[in-house]
Amino acid sequence: MANHLDSFFAAVADPTRRAVIERLTAGPATVKELHDGHALSLPGFLKHLKVLEEAGLIVTEKDGRTRHVRIRLDPLEEAEDWLNARRKQWEGRLMDLTSLIQAAAQDEGEQPL
Repeated sequence: MANHLDSFFAAVADPTRRAVIERLTAGPATVKELHDGHALSLPGFLKHLKVLEEAGLIVTEKDGRTRHVRIRLDPLEEAEDWLNARRKQWEGRLMDLTSLIQAAAQDEGEQPL
């Protein structure tokens, strides 16, 4: 799982690749549609797509001369699960800290938070 997460976070660390992922959440698109609006050469843009594909975030399929791109949800769900587990962990720690602060305040005769 860690290797998948490493690839995921490395791939989405770049704003161009995040923009591609964001666009693909609306549905599949051709490489030309994805490239439009980016101030990159097509070869440079294709390198970004290759990173996303190697990370398992997208799938490309060729239909004649047109290459279609669609998003894969599994890596996004895996990252979301990992982030939610970290969030729950930190929320638990913050609740423990709040309890300790309240207990200390009560011991000193102060009003609890």
